[in-house]
Amino acid sequence: MEEIYQRPHCFLMAYTRTPEPGVYPSGLAGSVHFAVSRDGKSFEALHRNYGILFAQGDVTKENTLNTKSLKNPCVFPLADGGWGIAVIRVMEEGETDPDSRGKLLVWRTTDFMEFTFLGLLPLCGAGNLEHIRIRYDRGLGQYAAVWTDETGCWKSHSTDLQGWCFSEPEPAVWDEETAAFPSLPHGAILGDVAVIPAELCDRLRVYWGRLFHMDTILPEEISAASPEQVKAVRAAAVYSDGSAALKTVDWDTSAVDFSRPGVYEVKGTLRGNPYHFPLTQGTGDPVIVPWEGKYYYLSTSDTTGDIGLYVREADRPEDLFLPDTKLHLILDLDEEKGFLQTFWAPEFHIVGGEPYIFFAVSGKVWGPQCHVMHLKPGGHFTDPNAWETPRRVQKQDGSFLTEDGITLDMTCIKAGGRTYAAWSYRFGMGTPLDTGSMLYIAPLNEEKPWQLAGEPALLSRPLLSWENLETTINNEGPYVFQTKDRVYLAYSAGSANSYTYAVGLLTADPNSDLANPASWKKGLTPVLTYYSVDGEYGPGHNSFFGDKEGNLWIAYHGETDPTSRVRCAGIRRVHFDLQGRPRFDLSAERDVNPALSHVTMRVRVG
Repeated sequence: MEEIYQRPHCFLMAYTRTPEPGVYPSGLAGSVHFAVSRDGKSFEALHRNYGILFAQGDVTKENTLNTKSLKNPCVFPLADGGWGIAVIRVMEEGETDPDSRGKLLVWRTTDFMEFTFLGLLPLCGAGNLEHIRIRYDRGLGQYAAVWTDETGCWKSHSTDLQGWCFSEPEPAVWDEETAAFPSLPHGAILGDVAVIPAELCDRLRVYWGRLFHMDTILPEEISAASPEQVKAVRAAAVYSDGSAALKTVDWDTSAVDFSRPGVYEVKGTLRGNPYHFPLTQGTGDPVIVPWEGKYYYLSTSDTTGDIGLYVREADRPEDLFLPDTKLHLILDLDEEKGFLQTFWAPEFHIVGGEPYIFFAVSGKVWGPQCHVMHLKPGGHFTDPNAWETPRRVQKQDGSFLTEDGITLDMTCIKAGGRTYAAWSYRFGMGTPLDTGSMLYIAPLNEEKPWQLAGEPALLSRPLLSWENLETTINNEGPYVFQTKDRVYLAYSAGSANSYTYAVGLLTADPNSDLANPASWKKGLTPVLTYYSVDGEYGPGHNSFFGDKEGNLWIAYHGETDPTSRVRCAGIRRVHFDLQGRPRFDLSAERDVNPALSHVTMRVRVG
């Protein structure tokens, strides 16, 4: 075993998976997965055997989506360093894709962590591709491609992969390059195997793996004159990638006599995640906000049939979920005003210095539309009479966002001294002309937050196969948090109200024009799925909030088993790893390891 770990190279496998209805559907199984191996025989799946690169579907002339899938991925080294990944695109259930005849989906990467999509590129003279293999011959200075299609086996070559220009095909013989792999990831359909540096293998296991608390660091001894000085000492929880997070310690100072000089030993316990999933039953789209010294919890109320806006109030976020915490109804069904159904996804935002709730609601005819409700000056959050009549959101010209579709999940974004709104729009739901729900963004009028201050722009639509699953076609639930140099917009996709619901991420420079879609970079891989934390299915439609200790938390809904449709609230700390990447999957026991949570420290008095 020691000899294996001293080898300078390892192996990386690219594969797809066998679909498992109700467990791992075609839209996920038909994606590029990666696994690594030290000995070239036993492979360990990266990303917990969940896909990493997904097929991008096509937009039809009717503005609907054709969902796609992938098969038989190929990995090959590039002449200028890094690797290429080429894969055959097929229809969602694996049928031949007429739009991909003679073409390959291609990415390039330097590290199998970040990928650049090069597009759907033609392979000269190829038909409906079945298998593909590309290799680089350093001696000849050229790439050799071998493939099979309905007419047989062919080969071609190219000296310039940048231009993707291959020679006219010649007849060839397909070599299966078979090898014995006694241990493959569950359901793996082998695509290709490449040699990579051992150092990269180790980095990939950390990058795509789960983090866990592996050490606790704190001072061995401090000088203190009061209990407050002891309680101010925090510990650093160190994680498996080398990153760390400061933790409050609940110190027991009862054995210390601060009036008597000496050295005392105190014991403490690291404060971990106080939120245990599920926090609620029958609530979706959770939002927690601090306001005037209190914390408030808003959500969609599934238990009342999505009728009414309810709010909880508490002094601390964790107290919002105590059994005796009261539910306050702040907006009820109102037939006269046309508020009758789909009271969806309320969010609290300060715009222009004033407090508002953004939400969606329908009238007699089903069709949620974005509305904004203002809190009157001096009004209390839980008082229904303190809120003004909601206004339906308008475009800059005074017309509504849509007259022939639905709008929902509006959020507010403040960055670079400007204010924006982002929301979800869908046309033709349940018809052959269903566009799927799409994210739009526009500048927002701070003086009148129910009105845009610029034209809406399409930000994202569910083109990737993980976003477009089991007849659900959606990008929805946008919500933002920021660091000093980045805006992160989380959104949800996949099968809403089901186990495949997942969270994706768009990022941008906060000083750029966020109303310009070109300012944003869309991640290829979801950042939170039902593979992320054991026992939580369909995590999504999240929000973020901060606490008094400087922690960032993600609130989301999910289900307790893969067949449940009862949405439950959950909360976890967002951890920033050694690369500065936010991690949303740190379960309570991996955030603070119970075995490492009890600490001691000497206190010197006098």
